[in-house]
Amino acid sequence: MNKYFFTIACLVAAQASFAQTSYSINDVIQMAINQSPMSRQAQTLKETSYWQYVAYKTNYNPQLRLSGNSPYSSGYSNTLQNDGSYAYRLATNFTPSMNLGLQQPIPWTGGLISVNTNYSYINSKLPNSLQNYEGWQSGLYNIQLTQPVFSYNQLRWDKKTKPIVYEESKRQYFQNIEAISQEAASRFFDVLTYQVNEQIAKFNLANNDTIYKIEQGRYNIGTTSQDKLLQVELQLLKSRQDVAQANLDLQTARLRLRSYLGIKDGEIFSLKLPEETPLFELTEEEALTHAKNNRSDYIAFERRRLENESNVAFAKGQRYQASISASYGLNNSAGIISDLYRTPSQQQFGMISFNIPVIDWGRRRALMQTAYANKKLNDYIIAQDEVNFEQEVITQVKQFELLRLQIEITRKSDAVALERYIVAQNRYLIGKIDITNLNIALNEKDNAKRNYIQALKAFWTAYYNLRRLTLYDFATGKALYQSNTP
Repeated sequence: MNKYFFTIACLVAAQASFAQTSYSINDVIQMAINQSPMSRQAQTLKETSYWQYVAYKTNYNPQLRLSGNSPYSSGYSNTLQNDGSYAYRLATNFTPSMNLGLQQPIPWTGGLISVNTNYSYINSKLPNSLQNYEGWQSGLYNIQLTQPVFSYNQLRWDKKTKPIVYEESKRQYFQNIEAISQEAASRFFDVLTYQVNEQIAKFNLANNDTIYKIEQGRYNIGTTSQDKLLQVELQLLKSRQDVAQANLDLQTARLRLRSYLGIKDGEIFSLKLPEETPLFELTEEEALTHAKNNRSDYIAFERRRLENESNVAFAKGQRYQASISASYGLNNSAGIISDLYRTPSQQQFGMISFNIPVIDWGRRRALMQTAYANKKLNDYIIAQDEVNFEQEVITQVKQFELLRLQIEITRKSDAVALERYIVAQNRYLIGKIDITNLNIALNEKDNAKRNYIQALKAFWTAYYNLRRLTLYDFATGKALYQSNTP
């Protein structure tokens, strides 16, 4: 190894030993999943969806409710007189009441049945008068039924759609994690690209410094011209500028990666080049099967269809509005609370209410036709979305093998370009080629290395995008989502 290569080797070794910590692509992705702000957002969305689902389930359970109020008033009020007439009198009234009720929705019909007991008290005083009324009233128990007729049943439709929404949210969480992995891989290669650019810039600086000294020696003995010496000196100055710019770019890229990963300290780190890529067989049919079984989009298509049907049912329920209400119980009134339970009276109530348009100039029909038209339009949109998603999966599969081939080509090109540069450098040292041809070989070597890094970036981002599209790890042969996942 000649003096030139010894200098370059020392420079590369010094660069490798400078970094305190070295991360692989798997390290960076795992940090993104464990601690990045985006990962915490995904986890929070998952928790929110879970509690929304829990809240939905409680709509079908009985609810025990205690309600009450204690109004107090003092002033002039319209007061009933002994002769049956009314007059404004200054009075003080205290009329608290309380109700305890057990309510149970009826999901099959949309009705509500409840059992209630209530108490109310009144204390009314007239100033400067011996008139004072105090008494109790109670509905000892009361069974009530309220049943809408021909109306939209929200509970029935929620029972169809809400479990799908929850299942959709669970799968969406894993898709978000794979999207985070994809973005972390992309940022990993952004930093790696600038890291390689810095290494190339320092390599070129050492190379141009050596070449300048060689050309200076040749100029001193008269074997080269001043024009070539100035050209080499200019190239050396540009190399120094490139090193400074590459260092600034690398620091900026590291800062962006730290921000994405949620790293708050200023640790200096380097990244390892992922030379090996996962190997697996991949077909369009297999990828589509996993996508349909695992992705949230496919159950979202069913959920959207149900929501369209729900909107039509809601429009139908607005045409005629009718309800049946009935109640039965015992009530009583007494001067003291203990007398409320003596010989209570029956309390019965029944009512049928309806609201039917007689002449609405086609308004109800127009609303119905609008609902049907929106359903038809949304069905077309859903069908097109299914086609688009399948096409996205197929396109990614087709590109995947091409990306794998591109890695092999650029890896070979990188090795060939490096070997060609070594040959050109040796020929330059013995004066067989000029500085221009040596720089051409140097640029080809640098571009080949950058192309190899970009090919690796395209492969790894496509790999995690494929995992996101299918929720399946083809490298291990395991699904990323299980149906029993909480």
